[in-house]
Amino acid sequence: MRRRPLALAVLATAALAVSACAPQESSSDASGSGSSGGSCTPEDLGTVTADTLTIATDEPAYEPWVVDDDPTSGDGYESAVAYAVAEQLGYSQDQVEWTRVPFNTAISPGDKDFDFDINQFTINDERRQAVDFSSPYYTATQAVITTGGSAADGATSLEDLRGLRLGAQVATTSLTVLTDVIDPTTDPQVFNTNDDAKLALQNGQVDAIVVDLPTAFYITSAELDDGVIVGQVADSGESGDQFGLLLAKDSPLTDCVSQAVDALDEDGTLADLQQQWLSDAADAPVLN
Repeated sequence: MRRRPLALAVLATAALAVSACAPQESSSDASGSGSSGGSCTPEDLGTVTADTLTIATDEPAYEPWVVDDDPTSGDGYESAVAYAVAEQLGYSQDQVEWTRVPFNTAISPGDKDFDFDINQFTINDERRQAVDFSSPYYTATQAVITTGGSAADGATSLEDLRGLRLGAQVATTSLTVLTDVIDPTTDPQVFNTNDDAKLALQNGQVDAIVVDLPTAFYITSAELDDGVIVGQVADSGESGDQFGLLLAKDSPLTDCVSQAVDALDEDGTLADLQQQWLSDAADAPVLN
């Protein structure tokens, strides 16, 4: 798919995404934590700062997840979800405090200076050893992007990509899919951020990079000259890549946060926000 304006239509697979976001197991099983042990109101929640919900994300935060790198605006899917969760828990927008935490720092073991972090964290068993996750708020596939005229432009299968120079951000599902599913013949290039990966692509240091599909739509339409989505990877993991809110291991807030996400799923809020902020996947071919 050639460069195109960022659509504000619902993902063609939104129904799948929303159903996949429904809890597959109980909140305590999904998170790896115990019960909150009390009611889910600001008076009873043991937040980092009393009467305040401290939410973290990375810097920069990318569209369509956060618009203009400003999570406080409520614009962008993850910014909007964060405020919706806060409201579900009884916090007004004025009671939300944002902080910036690098992706790798957030997923590492140890105490956290936030109540939850929202930054496309894929829920998996390895990470559950160090942190808690809420119920999933979105499910996405991974995609391969390039620029027009590159060696990857025109590829129609994973086999077409295996001999090329490929890259992805460190410690992400994108990198896992690159190494385990695409399985290139040479070691992939690993970048600290998607910005670094995008710059390497622009400079011709790699032929293509792997990102999640909504990010692929934004980068190719708004940030790359002649950006191309080569395709989405069919085998991106069972039921796709599930994103969860990240909390400290055994956080007393995990169950309440999961209940808030579940409520937003059940009342259609997540589907509405996906329709508002995420792109149409119908034009992205599937790579097998």
